[in-house]
Amino acid sequence: MSNANPNQKTETNMKYTEEHEWLREEDGLVVVGITEHATTQLGDIVFVELPDVGTTVTKDEEVVVIESVKAASDIISPIDGEIVEVNDALADNPALANEDAIGAGWFFKIKPSDASQMDGLMDEAAYNALIA
Repeated sequence: MSNANPNQKTETNMKYTEEHEWLREEDGLVVVGITEHATTQLGDIVFVELPDVGTTVTKDEEVVVIESVKAASDIISPIDGEIVEVNDALADNPALANEDAIGAGWFFKIKPSDASQMDGLMDEAAYNALIA
């Protein structure tokens, strides 16, 4: 029996990049977004340009353009694969990324061509140490 608080949100299946992206595995796909730390650094996000569904991307390729009140920034693909879904809600309401960075504010879902690329990414403890 676990002593974990059932109301505490745990993200044990999440990985993080040094570029402040998070990745979450869901049903053979990988959901990608930016961390709350990234949204704090960017400020209010006012525009998001998402990739086209069906686009094949390689690790470190620019796939999303974000514009905030402070700066324009790119999100790079953390892994190789095919974009299979994008969060169209961000086009109408880019602030979703600020309001719910690891929930409704996700950017795209990718079908990985090499799932082992996830192994080299940080877990939550390592990411928290990076931003501390």
